[in-house]
Amino acid sequence: MSDFENAKSPASVSPRTWDFMETTFVSLIAAGVFVLAGQLTISIMLATDGGTTGLSPAQFEAVWMQGRWQGAGTIAAAPATVAVLWIAIRMIRRDFAEYLALKWPSAGELWRGVAIVTMVLVAESFVAYAVGQDVPQDPTAAPLLVVGDASGLLALLIGSCIAGPILEEFVFRGFMFRGWSQSFLGPIGAIVLTSAVWAVYHTQYDWFGRLEIFVVGLVLGHLRWRSNSTWLTVVLHSAMNTVYFFLIGPYI
Repeated sequence: MSDFENAKSPASVSPRTWDFMETTFVSLIAAGVFVLAGQLTISIMLATDGGTTGLSPAQFEAVWMQGRWQGAGTIAAAPATVAVLWIAIRMIRRDFAEYLALKWPSAGELWRGVAIVTMVLVAESFVAYAVGQDVPQDPTAAPLLVVGDASGLLALLIGSCIAGPILEEFVFRGFMFRGWSQSFLGPIGAIVLTSAVWAVYHTQYDWFGRLEIFVVGLVLGHLRWRSNSTWLTVVLHSAMNTVYFFLIGPYI
């Protein structure tokens, strides 16, 4: 084989990764698709359920924040959002599972992750108590607790404890971390930035809640980096949300 042919062979070409700006752009597209798909789903469900149409943006946002609609919207929008990532990854001819580090963690990595996350959550609980942020939630002031009926409660459970964690981890600890960690940021910078964006993304929480999410994001980012497993962070994220799902309430 000639030197030219050898240089052009697939084995000699290193796999491409989306750079910082490209990763950011694709992530923004994914976020936009999530919002549009969720809004479309809720609009159809509202029109079918009670003939509610013509809501103002503020009214629609208030409806979206209710648990029953948020759960349904997340479930419906997740496939379209993940599809954006799949298309972007296939455009550079990378394997979807490999790019997002979708490998199952070892038992040791899983138990280590559970132990670390548990310690962090306990520490955050103590801090919340110390600064007076552990006040019980008032159901009338928490739209997330509004589920309406059993079907709404089930939609919230699936959306917040299964679809949501998978979607967020694929985007943040999977796609964004992959691109940003191989940019000028490096792994540590990518962990910090993905955690900050993840915290800002949760607009339903106050400053203290977002700070807690940022800290948890740092932990999940570290575990993703060390284990090279996004499934590990999906499992831990899902477990945390499931615990909170059964701790908060009552649902109305």
